[in-house]
Amino acid sequence: MTYDPAKDGAESYNAALKAIRMQKIRDGEIIPIVREVTIGNCRLIQGDAEEVLRFLNQKFNIVTDPPYGIGADKGFEGFGGFGKPIARKQYDGDWDDTRPSRAIFDCIIEHGENVVIFGGNYFTDLLPVGRHWFVWDKKNTMPTFSDCELAWTNIDRKSVKLLTYEYNGLIGKREARVHPTQKPVEVMQWCIQKLPKSDAVILDCFSGSGTTGVACVKLGRKFIGIEKDPTYFDVMVKRITDAYAQPDMFIAPPEPKPVQEELL
Repeated sequence: MTYDPAKDGAESYNAALKAIRMQKIRDGEIIPIVREVTIGNCRLIQGDAEEVLRFLNQKFNIVTDPPYGIGADKGFEGFGGFGKPIARKQYDGDWDDTRPSRAIFDCIIEHGENVVIFGGNYFTDLLPVGRHWFVWDKKNTMPTFSDCELAWTNIDRKSVKLLTYEYNGLIGKREARVHPTQKPVEVMQWCIQKLPKSDAVILDCFSGSGTTGVACVKLGRKFIGIEKDPTYFDVMVKRITDAYAQPDMFIAPPEPKPVQEELL
């Protein structure tokens, strides 16, 4: 690997600028909130995940689904090596070009009393060893999509929880999505209900289209959503507004259809 002094100098300079900015955020000299909307018990913030977490400076139950760095925003191409390639839906933005940095994950863990991070298998080099994982079995029938999704947690248990909930990614179902890694509301409800401290505020620092917030509305929970992309922030505002408009929002949710099993 060739050493590039110009590149190294630029990276050091940018790191120094970021450190100065973060200190000013901690000191209250900079408010890193671009926009803020409150809807019922949901506080929605447009801004950078790490900067807003540093600014809020509290402990939360965090349930989030960060960018995996696999180009999911570009859609999915091909057919898993089988048959003729087929076109996939394309999504706005370049947010999935890179993974979050170790600093962001450290910030999440610092501000998360209980933390659930979807895609934990993509971040094993950036996260502490997890002893309690969530596994979502999608009952997949398509060779182009994963059979399961994994979520890392910092919960102090030595076990794995399995949720079986069919969502196999067929094109017909994908058409209803507004975000490429959008999870079903029922899956996020299940994750929230598995966390200790049932009265804690739920925070999602990579809110995307706001599914975690919709789940909180249905569960009657307080929610803070942070999203950097202005387009997806607007989508989140609309979805949560619509969720509060549903007539059953104050009715206790029905018994969940997904089946939970102990793996370990």
